[in-house]
Amino acid sequence: MAIFAVTVSDHVMIAHSLPRPVFGPAQGLHGATYVIEATFRRGELGPDGIVVDIGAATSALDEVLSQLRYRNLDDHLTFDGMLTTTEMLTRWVADRLAESAAAQEVDGIEVVMRESPQAWVSYTKNR
Repeated sequence: MAIFAVTVSDHVMIAHSLPRPVFGPAQGLHGATYVIEATFRRGELGPDGIVVDIGAATSALDEVLSQLRYRNLDDHLTFDGMLTTTEMLTRWVADRLAESAAAQEVDGIEVVMRESPQAWVSYTKNR
């Protein structure tokens, strides 16, 4: 089965803590800069011959990330009582993108959050 994909990217800087022993020094408040890639997938192109409008996809990603940008996630009401691990944040971004107008006609979205050039998390949400 052939799949078309369009990817857009952005970045976001946040602060948070991960107060469990498994996280070692990241238990305390620290900053993180994530590079985020959002890939929109379709089995067939839409009536305009595209997967998704790149401008709309870029705007949707920016809108989602603006809810996180320069915020201390420990104080963010959306994440009250949650561990804001990279895995959880990756799913959260994908879920918000899936609700966007840009994603209404796609078959799936994959979000990759890169913590560093050596480590990243991905989450795929299919319809």
